[in-house]
Order: sequence, then C-alpha cells, then structure tokens
Amino acid sequence: MKTPIVTIVGRPNVGKSTLFNKIAGSRIAITAKESGTTRDRIFYKVEHPTLDFFMVDTGGLEFGKGDTIIENDMQLQARVAIEEADLIVLVIDSKEGLIGEDFKAADLLRKKAGKKPVFLVANKCDLALDDSMLADLYGLGIGEPIQVSALHRTGIDMLLGQIVEQLKFQHFITKNDPEYIHELKLEQAHRNIAMVGRPNVGKTSLINALLNKEKLIVSEIPGTTRDSTDSLILHKGKRYNFIDTAGLKRPGKTKMGIERFSALRSMASIERCDIALLVLDSSQPISHQDQQISSYIQKSGKGLVILANKWDIKDEDAPEERKRKDMYIGRLKHKFPFLSWSPVVFTSAITKKNLHHIFEQIEIIIKERNKRIPTARLNNFVEKLILEHAPTGKTFVKPKIYYITQPEVNPPHFVIFVNKKNAFHFSYRRYLENRIREKFEYTGTPIRLEYKEKPPREK
Repeated sequence: MKTPIVTIVGRPNVGKSTLFNKIAGSRIAITAKESGTTRDRIFYKVEHPTLDFFMVDTGGLEFGKGDTIIENDMQLQARVAIEEADLIVLVIDSKEGLIGEDFKAADLLRKKAGKKPVFLVANKCDLALDDSMLADLYGLGIGEPIQVSALHRTGIDMLLGQIVEQLKFQHFITKNDPEYIHELKLEQAHRNIAMVGRPNVGKTSLINALLNKEKLIVSEIPGTTRDSTDSLILHKGKRYNFIDTAGLKRPGKTKMGIERFSALRSMASIERCDIALLVLDSSQPISHQDQQISSYIQKSGKGLVILANKWDIKDEDAPEERKRKDMYIGRLKHKFPFLSWSPVVFTSAITKKNLHHIFEQIEIIIKERNKRIPTARLNNFVEKLILEHAPTGKTFVKPKIYYITQPEVNPPHFVIFVNKKNAFHFSYRRYLENRIREKFEYTGTPIRLEYKEKPPREK
C-alpha cells in the first residue's frame, strides 16, 4: 500500500521547518534565524484520521549560490525531493514579501513538478493578507495562497485538510475505504521484511539467493535498485514479504543518473516492515551511514537483524575463523553500542551461507516483539531493582517510581509512573532498560520506556 509523499520547499528562512514541526507535533527539524539550517531532507510519517502521508522538509532553494559542496548537495537534495513527491507545498514569507528567489522557485516547480499538484502557503500571516499582497501571490502562477502562521499554528488544520482532500482526489486509499482494509489485511497476512543498507552491500543478491532464482536486477553499479521491490517467499508454511530497497546514501554522495536513488522510498520501506535486515559488507569498515540507518530502524521501533554479508569462509569452525568472527562482533558492539540486543547473522549470497538462520531469527524476533509481561511480575521485578539501586536524579527532587505496566506490544512499550520524570538521570533510565532486557530478553527489538508523572497517593 503506497503512502503518499508531501514535500515542503521554498527559499531559506521562510519557516519551512517551523511548519514541518507544527504538523509533526514535535521539534524534529532544527529551526533557527540563520538561513540554511536544514542541511538534509527530514521526513516524518503524519498519521491522519483519514489518510497517512510522509512529510518531507528540505533545505532552502537557492539559485546561483552553490559555493560549497554542502550547498550544492542541499540544492540537489531539494530537487530530488521534488521529483519524488506526490504533492508539493511551496512556502513563502508573507511578512518579507516576494523576492526574486520566490519567483525562481515557482518557475522551477512549473518545470520539474510536471502534473503534480503544488500548494502555495503564505507563512507568517499573523493578520489576513491585504488585496495588494494577494495579487502579488497570484502572480506566482501557483494558485490561491493558503494563509498560515506556523509559529502560532494558525491555519495548520485547514492546510492539513486541503492536503488530505487533494491526496484523496489523486486516488490514494483512505482509511474508511473498503480497499484500505483489504490492503491492510494483505500486508498483515505475511511478515514484512525490509532489506536495507548502503549501496552494493548485496541486498538484492541475498534476496535472489533466498528466492533461488534471479528475480531482481543485480549490478556492480551502486544504486541499481532505485525503487522498493516486494518478493513473497514461502518458508516452512509461513509467508514472508522481502522488500528490497534502494541503498541509503550519505548526503553529498547522491548523484543524478543511475546512482540517484530515493532515500525516501527506503525509509518508507522501513516504515512498512515488521523487521529490518541491516546488510553490512563484512569486507568493508563499518561506516557512519550504517550507524545512521540502524539508528533510524531503532527510532522507528522495528525489529532488527544485522547481516554481515560477503562472509565467504570455507571452514567457519577453524579457530582462526572463530577468532575473526569474534573480532568483527566486537567492532559491531563498538560501532552500535545501543544495539547490543540485535542478533548478527554471517551470510554469503554466493554460497548461500546461513540463509536459513535469517528465517530463524525473524521468528524469534516476532515472538519477542509480541511478548507481554504481567503487571504484577513487572512490579515485583522493579521493586527489587529499586532496593538494589535506588533511582538517581539530576534535580533537587528525589526521583520515585510508583509502578510500571506494559500497555502495548510490537514493539514492547512500558509506562513507568513516577513523581517527576525530569528528575531521573539518563544513566538510571539506561540502567532500567538494561535490567529489563537482562530479565526478559526482548531479543532483536527495541523497547520503549515512557515516563509519566502521577501525583502521590493520599495516605
């Protein structure tokens, strides 16, 4: 089921990131008075009662000012986001008025957006625009401006309503449509597994090895897979949908042509999946990109298996090979300190080494993600922890834990009721999560610990 993409564009410092944050409901994008603060595309899945969509914030569009590699890359990232969008929101600063960059941005959209709908949003409208300003905005040739004040959240709901109506007009499935329920049931009928990682680490080759046939395109050129491709595999009576994604590249390495790919579609694949398989090239050093991908998987609450691919070893039981494997796992622990809960499978698409272990780990993780601990057992455990190590704080208020419960699974979600959540030191939060994992495991899945304030009970 395709989730539409809404991209916010405009020249620097018109309030794109503030608008993005207000719609997202949190400060995801960095906002500042200095232009060019948003260095990369930032995206967020907006869960609307009628229709969900991905929202993308971009670096400001500037013309003829790409003096550095970073600036050039910001412009390229914005243009790629325009090409990938289903709907584009052009933001202008109504207080400053139109300048040449706004007209150039509008002209770029007319050339690059094609038939994609473009909404013109006049931001910083603390008061309704006068007729002269409205006439100037109509001169952009985009259409009727939508007046908002992102800072004060004025007009945001109206903008959201128009976005959803337009996406409905584009025939994206709404949640009250019978087809939506049908598509949802189809997705839930099998396990959705996303293959993610940098270009050329062997994602497509691994899926081909699992399929035991050449179904997908495999190339030595990084970035051959530019869209997500689904492959259904039946294994021991269970259905798995493997999603092969375009490789995720670091900003500054994206190029046009065959190497240009959609990071957004890769992230959308992670959103679709139950478990992500992070594929690493074991012959190459672990990079910052790998860490970024794993961090996004963790923040998305998805299950995770790390695949150390291209591990072409004849005798794995030999002492020197066992030592080599232990050394590699040590490097993983150093690079991914927050992923000590993730299993590692050493694979080879050429020899089909350990491919059956992938299915074994998937089943283990699915079971772990749906595991629920009774409230009484949880609280008995936490009471013992408190006796062993009382909560440490960072304020004058002594932190106290009243009780804990697990309201949700997949991913496991714990709510800890406390006297003051900001009083807990980060080290004690980490201690609590580590001890919960030590006791209840939760292999291969992130767990969420939410602290909620609750007034003390009256004596």
